[in-house]
Amino acid sequence: MRFGLNTFLTQANFGDTEMHLISEYASWGADIIELAINEPQAVDASLVAKTLKEVGIPAHLCAMFPPHRDLRGSEEEQKATLEYMTDMIELAPKVGARMILGPMYSSVGRCAHHSEEERDEQFALVAKHMKTLCSLAEERGVTLAIEPLNRFETDMINTLDQATRLIEMVASPNLKIHVDTFHMNIEEADSAQSIRKAGDLVGHFHASASHRGIPGKDQVHWKSIMKALKDIDYGGDIVIESFSMDNEIIARAAAIWIPRYDSAEKLAREGLAFLRKQWSEV
Repeated sequence: MRFGLNTFLTQANFGDTEMHLISEYASWGADIIELAINEPQAVDASLVAKTLKEVGIPAHLCAMFPPHRDLRGSEEEQKATLEYMTDMIELAPKVGARMILGPMYSSVGRCAHHSEEERDEQFALVAKHMKTLCSLAEERGVTLAIEPLNRFETDMINTLDQATRLIEMVASPNLKIHVDTFHMNIEEADSAQSIRKAGDLVGHFHASASHRGIPGKDQVHWKSIMKALKDIDYGGDIVIESFSMDNEIIARAAAIWIPRYDSAEKLAREGLAFLRKQWSEV
């Protein structure tokens, strides 16, 4: 099992000027790093690959979906999302990444009431686009992992069951579920049971505290969740996602209004140690 960190911990976007984070996060105990990238065309793929190799750490890519990227939005928003995700899928193998994760079905923060007919139409539209993206992902050897978000961040996919519905509509072996304990803590009746039900569709796991602070100092039922991951023979990674108050852009987007930890390094070291201990004891 590899335990890692997402670059959202200290930066709103990963680019060439954030290359130092790779070695920094590795020194904090990360086995793997998630690069949250907003502009893939602006990233020097050869430099990223070189740095990852020198540090000796692998990477996933974390996709970002601001208001202008939405697979169920306007034609312009749909086009922008397809172009962005195509660039991400092309970038991934160049830096040695085999997974792209995030809520790629919609822009984050889009929330409204929809009739069942409207919701069915949205699922059909997103499934059509995801089939296109998954076809490219299959060619490039990349897995796409869709992340259910809580009701305050999306009105489309809040639960693992809803993610499963979309995956079944797309029918690609390269489309999985990106599970996040922060969102599950709000939306699932029983997070562990939801993981067991999703089974081998679970492709990635974010260990996020219920208050976005240090895992283990929150109310997530970590032992039962770790047991559920072992019950489904989960073979992916466990990565901490949290957000810094120091960055106004990401703090506002994630509604981080009060400090939840003393420093990013403290969260990383204590959180990773806690998760490794939980995993070993189940």
